[in-house]
Amino acid sequence: MSTYSQIFGGKVNVLASDPSNPINGQVWYNSTSKVIKYSEASIAGAWASGGNMGTARNSLGGAGTQTAGLGFGGYASGSKNNTEEYNGTSWTTGGNLATARYGLAGAGTQTAGLGFGGYIIGPGDQNATEEYDGASWTAGGNLGTARAYLSGCGTQTAGLAAGGTVLPFPTPVNPTEEYNGTSWTAGGNLGTTRFGPAGAGTQTAALAFGGNTGAVSAATEEYDGTSWTAGGSLNTARNRLAGAGTQTVGLAFGGTTTVVTAATEEYNGTSWTNTTSMATARTFLGGCGTQLSGLAFGGNTTVNLANTEEYSGVGTISIETVSAT
Repeated sequence: MSTYSQIFGGKVNVLASDPSNPINGQVWYNSTSKVIKYSEASIAGAWASGGNMGTARNSLGGAGTQTAGLGFGGYASGSKNNTEEYNGTSWTTGGNLATARYGLAGAGTQTAGLGFGGYIIGPGDQNATEEYDGASWTAGGNLGTARAYLSGCGTQTAGLAAGGTVLPFPTPVNPTEEYNGTSWTAGGNLGTTRFGPAGAGTQTAALAFGGNTGAVSAATEEYDGTSWTAGGSLNTARNRLAGAGTQTVGLAFGGTTTVVTAATEEYNGTSWTNTTSMATARTFLGGCGTQLSGLAFGGNTTVNLANTEEYSGVGTISIETVSAT
C-alpha cells in the first residue's frame, strides 16, 4: 500500500496557516489551530434556465458551446429547416438548412458547423451533409450510409458519425464514418449496434453512449480514430439523449428510459457519476458544450419544447479538519 510520502513526495508538513492553493488529497498540521487538515475535491453541478428557442421542436441537431450554440433542423408538424444561434442569453435566427429534416446529427461550432444524416417523411433516411459558416449552409460530401438518429461529434473538417437507424424503422446500424471537410470515409464499426446514442469528443478521441439496440442501452464506447473499445456504462440506460464534452470529461443528459428522463451524468474517462438532473425531463433534445458548461435545448415530453437549460459543473477544492471522533 502506498504511503502519503510516496504519493506526495514528502512527509506531512507543519504549517502556521492553511495553504492558499492546496492539492487535492494534501494533508498538513496547522500549528496555529493545532489540528490536522486535508484538502478534498468536490464537484457540484447545477442546471439553470436559459432563453427559449424561437421554434419548439424535437430531434434537432446541435453544435457549439454554451455561449455560442447552434440548433438546427428537427421536427414540429413536419421536418424543419430552421437554424438558431445562442449567445448565452437568447436565440436568434440563422440561415436555413437546404434540406429540412429531423433525427440528424451535428458537430463543430456556431461559425463552422456540420449537420448530417436525418430523416424526411416520404423520402426516408438521408445522407446529406451541410456545412454552416455562421450565416448560411452549403452542401458537403454525402454520408456513405444514409441514416437517422445517429451520433455526431468533432469539427467541420474532422467530424465523426456513428450508429443510427435505417428503414424499416427501427433497424439499428453500427457504421462509423469520418469527415475531412470534403468527404466521408469508413471508420471502425461500433461494438454495440444501436440508434439514438449521444456523442462527444473529437474524431480521434470520441465517445458514443446510450441508445437503443432493441432495448435501451447503457453502453459507452471510446473511439481512438481507428476502433471502438468499451468504456464505463451509464448509470441510467436510455435512448435519444444528448451529450457534450470530451472523451475524458463527458456529459450525458435527458433521453428516454421507459419514460422521459432528466437524468444527468458526468464521465471521467472511466466511469459515469450521477449529478443534478435537468429541471425539465425531455427526450429527442439538442445538446452541445462541455462538462463544465453544457447546453440543453428543445426536445419533447408529450409536447415539443422550446426551453433551454445551461449546465455548470464546478470543481472546487475544500479544506477539511480531521475529526477526533
